[in-house]
Amino acid sequence: MSNKPPIHTKFYYGWVIVFVAALSVFFSGPGQTYSNSIFIDYYIEDFGFSRSTVSGLYSAATLVAGITLFTVGRMVDRFGQRVMMIGVGSGLALALFWNSAITGPVMMFVGFFLIRLLGQGSMTLVPNTLVPQWFIKKRGRALSVMAVGTFASSALFPPLNAWLIESFGWRSAWVILGVSILVLFIPVTVWLVRNQPKDVGALPDGTPHKKPGDEEISGEISEVSWTLKQAMQTRTFWFILFCVMVPALVNTAVTFHVVSIMDMKGLGVGIAATILTVMAIVGFPTTFLTGYLADRFSIHYILAITFFGHILSLVLLFFTSSTLLAFSFAVVWGAVNGFERIALNIVWPNYFGRTHLGSIKGLAQTVMVIGSALGPLPFGIFFDLFGGYQEAILAILIFPVTAVILALLSPKPDPLQYGVTGGEGT
Repeated sequence: MSNKPPIHTKFYYGWVIVFVAALSVFFSGPGQTYSNSIFIDYYIEDFGFSRSTVSGLYSAATLVAGITLFTVGRMVDRFGQRVMMIGVGSGLALALFWNSAITGPVMMFVGFFLIRLLGQGSMTLVPNTLVPQWFIKKRGRALSVMAVGTFASSALFPPLNAWLIESFGWRSAWVILGVSILVLFIPVTVWLVRNQPKDVGALPDGTPHKKPGDEEISGEISEVSWTLKQAMQTRTFWFILFCVMVPALVNTAVTFHVVSIMDMKGLGVGIAATILTVMAIVGFPTTFLTGYLADRFSIHYILAITFFGHILSLVLLFFTSSTLLAFSFAVVWGAVNGFERIALNIVWPNYFGRTHLGSIKGLAQTVMVIGSALGPLPFGIFFDLFGGYQEAILAILIFPVTAVILALLSPKPDPLQYGVTGGEGT
């Protein structure tokens, strides 16, 4: 591969990488719960399944996908982000075509598994290991720009899916989404993505190369690089691993059942759709604030703030009985999502370096997907048992409360204390 960027830019090429990474997390949408939730009631109606059955299939498929996802992280370290992004995107498109053809519970399970593994898991894992390769000092800001794709996705896909289903049917909606990935995402990835700054003759953050006789310019940027095995020896690793599971569990549970939750509160489908849109709108600017803070303050404090926000949002959801309270919940929930999108992704490269980020982030992403698998089913069971969700909302509060405590107990580990030495040459 040429040592020159595929296109000439007057700015650092890493920002082009950020654009493609944002496109990747955007097109993870068809595998995300905020997108899938629009299909659930149509599945229940067409196949005659109970809500618990569909929730169970979704949770089980997500759990299996989470366990499998760890291998994707190792493949990223082995084959590089460019190859993996192309392969994952193509696989997700095929998975969407599969979902258009499901006829029963087995095919539905496989369809859920594929879109959760390739969409929710891999289409977010790969770009979150790619961007940190290109940025160190500006990592928080770069990830906040990438997160624009996340919130654009969560704002666009729910109403888009609803329109596609009403206009063409849910089967055709899956086909259209699959074609859009093949036509819009794959070509851009093949053309523009490169794995590291050295692939285009650059350094992280666009740092100038050291010139002969120009000793005041540093031409080398290094970070201490932990292997997965070394990271697992620290208490911080396990505390943060629990923390990254919590938002996945809470958000997936609420998002999967948000239409039903709002209906039980007498607010209707329209309010549920509005909540998802408001969440995305509020979360969008919040990511930039979080990226700014993450470049200046210890990330474990930002994580603690994030989980305190989860507690507040769940309390608001519990007491929601009017449009005003539903809107308040959406605003807080959106702000929390803005914080977590940056904090949960920047903590791993900041704490453990970039060289083995695929393996480390792959395990973290596995735990996140498993967390998302644990959310919908209990809410469905609570609904079938109690006829509502209030008890489930109270029960799930234990997770963000615990996460606040663990985050505060998780400052950046000292590599010398664990015998980790050396940096990452760039």
